[in-house]
Amino acid sequence: MRKAKKILFHTLILTLTSLIMRTVGVSFHVFISNRIGAGGLGLFGLIMSVYTFAVTLAISGIRLTTTKLVAEELAKGQGSTALLAVKRCLLYSLFFGGLASIGLILCADWVGTSLLGDARTIPSLYVLAFSLIPVAMCSVLTGYFLAVRKAVKSAAAQFLEQLLRIGIVVFGLNFIAPSDIEKSCLLMVFGTSASEVFSFLLHYCLYRLDRQQIRKDNQKAGTITGRMMRIAIPLAISDYARSVLSAAEHLLIPRKLSEHGYSKDAALSQYGRIHGMALSVLTFPSAFLGAFSSLLMPEIAESYAKKNMRRIFYIMTRVLKLAFIFAVFVGGVFLFFSKELSQAIYGSYEIAPYLCCLSPLLVVIYTDDVVDALLKGLDQQVSSMRYNLLDSFLGVVLVCLLIPRFGAGGYIAVIYITEMINGILSMNRLIKVTDFSLNIKDFITKPVLSALLAAGLVKLVFFHNAFSVTILAAMIVLMLLFYVLILLVTSCITREDFSFFATLFRKGK
Repeated sequence: MRKAKKILFHTLILTLTSLIMRTVGVSFHVFISNRIGAGGLGLFGLIMSVYTFAVTLAISGIRLTTTKLVAEELAKGQGSTALLAVKRCLLYSLFFGGLASIGLILCADWVGTSLLGDARTIPSLYVLAFSLIPVAMCSVLTGYFLAVRKAVKSAAAQFLEQLLRIGIVVFGLNFIAPSDIEKSCLLMVFGTSASEVFSFLLHYCLYRLDRQQIRKDNQKAGTITGRMMRIAIPLAISDYARSVLSAAEHLLIPRKLSEHGYSKDAALSQYGRIHGMALSVLTFPSAFLGAFSSLLMPEIAESYAKKNMRRIFYIMTRVLKLAFIFAVFVGGVFLFFSKELSQAIYGSYEIAPYLCCLSPLLVVIYTDDVVDALLKGLDQQVSSMRYNLLDSFLGVVLVCLLIPRFGAGGYIAVIYITEMINGILSMNRLIKVTDFSLNIKDFITKPVLSALLAAGLVKLVFFHNAFSVTILAAMIVLMLLFYVLILLVTSCITREDFSFFATLFRKGK
């Protein structure tokens, strides 16, 4: 169980790191929204939607490719070939990162004026272009650390990267007027670019030190470049298509809100409230599952390569059950305490309706992340990406159809429909390739009823108390205690579930 202990240790460290990073990130979002307003946050969101597409072009599927190649070669005991794979992947990322950087520089004026419809975004796009090569090459090194089960090193580098970005922005905003949205956005993207360069340099130094520990061999490299291209190119094409559709969706949202009757600034503000403020808070707790999912993919891939379906089925059952139980609790917290959370985080109730409306969807969003990791580990990444493409295409269509007629309510509907379809298709594929049987009673019914009962008991206990952050924290903790207790009483959590984690601490090899 030494290997299992190592996985658990890395999961705990990654979870803690991710939780801290998300806490800092949400706090930073609150600071920015208070500084430049929802409209400024909406404009920054448009800039980053273009940047996200450019990053997709720069990476071109190389991160997952690196992880798969390195993990496979190390499993064969071919350390030299694994290191060669990293070199080839770095050259690949340098080429595509350079193309993406040049493309964004050449197209910045057109994108800013014609596509985004706001010339204030042009300087920011130029600045972001210079970070694309470091981002692409850093993705290779991140994939390497994931393959060798040392993602903690990458997480530490990313944490320092975020601190640098936030430090630059917070310091720089002291010299910029809050009303100057263009300069504020320019400062934020400069912080992003500078931190990405720093992150790559730090990742590369860590890689140079770590590769000394890999045992060299005299095996022939074989067709490593051909294998790299066969994995990366299909992933890249799929990512391109999805990124184009996703960027188009986010660019269309403010325009379609304007067609509903909002002014340009009001449309940006509404987009900023939902996408930049509410969704960033709703996805914050996913840090607890995100770290585990990142380590789950190579673990499942290794078991799948050994045809150990019994182990895969056992891990999958425990992990999915944990994901459902966790997601239901988090959704319940946002559903019942949306007003309190909105007041505590942003100092107002303006995003409370969105937290409340979107909270039930967290069960789908959170568990879909785990299902996606399982599918990739089972060599089903093509199916997963096909569903993501359908999700993105449907999102663009629904944005055009629903938002002009229903406004912000239409945007909420788009999120629900696309996430539900993606989640159902992914789960159905997982069931099909593994013959997994989803126990609705234990996975969904019992957790949902337990969360409702726990929240009801908490509301009764704190019925007459005035709001404060301390009381809110106490209510959430008490709800968690009631929730776990009810799950134990109803046998939703069993002795076998505890033994699954207990074995990770037992002595043995």
